[in-house]
Amino acid sequence: MDDMSAFTPPRASRLPSVLSLARTVWRGDGDLLSLLPGEAFSMAAGELGFSRRSIKLFNEPDLVKQILQDSEGIYPKSDLMVGALEKLIGDSIFVSDGPKWRRQRAMIDPAFSKMRLNLAFRAMQDAVADYTERLNASAEKGETLSLDQMTSELTADIICRTVFSTSLDMQISKDVFEDFVIFERGVAQVKIWRLIVDPAWTEVEQDPEVLAACERIRKHLGTLTDTHLQAAPGTYDDIASAVIAARDKDTGEAFTREELIDQLGVFFLAGHETSASALTWAFYLLAMQPQVAKRLRAEVEAVTGGGEITFDSIKKLIFTRSVFKETLRLYPPITFMPRVSLKAGTVGPYRIRKGALLMIAPWTMHRHVKYWDRPDTFDPDRFMPHGPGETTPGSYIPFGSGPHTCVGAGFAAVEAALILAALTCKFEFHIENADRIRPAARLTTRPAEQIRMTVSRHEA
Repeated sequence: MDDMSAFTPPRASRLPSVLSLARTVWRGDGDLLSLLPGEAFSMAAGELGFSRRSIKLFNEPDLVKQILQDSEGIYPKSDLMVGALEKLIGDSIFVSDGPKWRRQRAMIDPAFSKMRLNLAFRAMQDAVADYTERLNASAEKGETLSLDQMTSELTADIICRTVFSTSLDMQISKDVFEDFVIFERGVAQVKIWRLIVDPAWTEVEQDPEVLAACERIRKHLGTLTDTHLQAAPGTYDDIASAVIAARDKDTGEAFTREELIDQLGVFFLAGHETSASALTWAFYLLAMQPQVAKRLRAEVEAVTGGGEITFDSIKKLIFTRSVFKETLRLYPPITFMPRVSLKAGTVGPYRIRKGALLMIAPWTMHRHVKYWDRPDTFDPDRFMPHGPGETTPGSYIPFGSGPHTCVGAGFAAVEAALILAALTCKFEFHIENADRIRPAARLTTRPAEQIRMTVSRHEA
């Protein structure tokens, strides 16, 4: 391994529990990473901080599997997550559980076939080509850009082309990005206080600014949905049309318009926001480690001969995909997967009381000293064929685990490899505020402040 092994990218500083809580309250920015004490990265399981409700963090893969498999249905998605998301995506497949989730999943399953990668890849290529032109213009002008906004706009365009068969107007994409920033920051503030002072299942009113942001996002989604509802049958052959055609096998009923916005909102928001989060960090890491970017470019050149990056090329871009896998390890988009216990019981040797919050954190599992060598170091080679990879089964869960594993994992991996390969070969990204970058966890793992950058064309 070369000098890549020396690079330790930004992480949340680790303090004892009491100081972690004090720091979180003092900052007041809704960053859930601030709550994690130093011991969270070495224990198998244990109490996390101090709050009115019991919060247990689980890092042991076997215990995590038990919770996420949830064969008895007693560990549904937590009231915190449901409360945070319901104003945006309603009671959709992303937040539902039990019979309702199974009904929704059965109705939506046929739509997943529309995410066939060989078909979706053309939409990815077209969106990347269009965005390349935008970056060329920015390079000409020497503009300062937001890396966060760049990845959000590009992945939103890709998922819009896949779900709705149309490119996303860039002003709408910008509006959705800005509203989602408002949404994430606002609901995170509520969640922090609910963690500390409220009992389980407490209703909390969202801030009017958050509700307005949700309404604007849902309005855009409704406009896109209506293009399909108002079209003649057979006009579209995409995810939206498949969800519209879905029927409940028992009642024969279709989704209502509001339910369609809920379900298609999951495809759209989850399908681009998580990818955008990971890609923001991937481009940041490549910008901070030019020798990694150089190696990535060399691989792309060797695979494509300087030509088009095809669908068949992606599986041959082993190092490029390893860069993305390592980014997902260090900066998993879904930082926490909270569950709530519907009744008192045990998980392994640990007693759980009713209403307790069971916190599963890819962030701590992916940086756990027991499962990873040099856990805070950026080392793409750990995922290369000769590398150690995931030495402890179940310790790497960037896309979740169990029945609710993200169905878009394959889509995200192909999309990320294409975007990283295409844009890294054409451009160099110059970070302007590198000394101020730190991660923050709200709904996804994002930089606490947006990463500012300029772009220049890469000269081979």
